[in-house]
Amino acid sequence: MTMLPAATNTKLGLVIDLDICVGCHACAVNCKEWNTGGHMAPLTDLNPYGKGQDGVWFNRIHAYEVSADADGTDMTVYFPKSCLHCENAACVTVCPTGASYKRNEDGIVLVDEQRCIGCKLCSWACPYGAREFDSDAGVMKKCTLCIDRIYNENLEEVDRVPACVSTCPAGARHFGNLGDPGSDVSKLVAARDGYDLMAEMDYQPTNKYLPPRPRAKSTKAVQLTPTDGIENPLLRWADRFLSR
Repeated sequence: MTMLPAATNTKLGLVIDLDICVGCHACAVNCKEWNTGGHMAPLTDLNPYGKGQDGVWFNRIHAYEVSADADGTDMTVYFPKSCLHCENAACVTVCPTGASYKRNEDGIVLVDEQRCIGCKLCSWACPYGAREFDSDAGVMKKCTLCIDRIYNENLEEVDRVPACVSTCPAGARHFGNLGDPGSDVSKLVAARDGYDLMAEMDYQPTNKYLPPRPRAKSTKAVQLTPTDGIENPLLRWADRFLSR
């Protein structure tokens, strides 16, 4: 059994705001583009435009219709999901070869492709469905939090974030150290009651989700009627014309 680090004081991860995610898939597409030439490259696509498509995507966006408003109005919630880089990562502890491991220095969970035998035990152990089997290479692949970006000193500091964060047009994705209570992401989680996905399973995911805010009650448009008591004939004509 592969061992987990005793503790990871630095816990790099994502905070995803479900209130403003618009389901545009920009995060998934930019993740695919970056990582196709990055640390876990290539991200295979087999027969992408025909039957029996197969491929590797580190980010997937699910859509749910829920009745969340006080008046019962249905709303769509988009739920992006990738590896959550759990503190208690079962995908690591079930790995028979040590290919799956959790880094001491930042808590990121990775796969060593040279050691991976493609047994899929890690994917069966992951309750979030975050593992991706590359059927072309015969190994498991997964989100790396773009370690080849976040530690790349050749990039401007503002660009040293995961590809999914850099491309989100709504600003729904945030990156930082969730092991530091004083970090911006930790403060955001505290202010918005951020939560763990499936917390009852005690995997202790690093990534957090911010819940949708309650929607304001819908109000019916008020029908305005023309005023018949306007004495000025020109204004009365203008009022009738504009009220058509």
